[in-house]
Amino acid sequence: MNSRARAGAAGLLLVWGALAAGPAAAEGMEERLRTQLRSTTQQLQALQSEQAQASAARDAAQSAAKDAQAQVKQLSAELAKARGVAEQLAGQQQTLHSQAQAQAAASSEQLGKFKKAYDDLLVLARGKEAERARLQAQLAERDTQVQQCAVKNQQMYGIAKEILTAYEKIDVAEVVKIRQPFAGSARVKFEELAQGFGDELYTNQFDAPKAALAH
Repeated sequence: MNSRARAGAAGLLLVWGALAAGPAAAEGMEERLRTQLRSTTQQLQALQSEQAQASAARDAAQSAAKDAQAQVKQLSAELAKARGVAEQLAGQQQTLHSQAQAQAAASSEQLGKFKKAYDDLLVLARGKEAERARLQAQLAERDTQVQQCAVKNQQMYGIAKEILTAYEKIDVAEVVKIRQPFAGSARVKFEELAQGFGDELYTNQFDAPKAALAH
């Protein structure tokens, strides 16, 4: 039995005692009972108010719990979705990394091929340059030989002119003397003249191999 029940029981006992004591005592007791009733009514109202507040608090707590459960459920779904996205991104990153490695390897291989082709072209270019230099040297040598030939031709042309001039100066009498057996001096003179021209021609002839060795 709580305090409020005990208070009610005590009030009933007072009523019965007041009735037994007489009208004056009953009147005083009635006032006390009214006071007690008001107090009990106030207490009852306070209790009902507390119960209403407790019920409202319980409803609010239950609503908050439902909201919290809904939030937990939503957050769990978002977390699962985020994990899925993270796993997808990780897979894409791994794929991109593999592709990047493959492209790097292909680029390195292609670069090696380009470098080898460049080296081959460089060797070929150097060979062509050496061949060009050799041909240029041969051309210069041929130019020198042509110039020497021109000089020798001029010299031989001069010798030929001298021969023609010498023949022009020989008269018929000298030719007749050369043909006669007793004209030995004229024959010797002619042979010496022919030998001199022959020596000059031999000296001034152009020999390309000897000219190349001389250079």
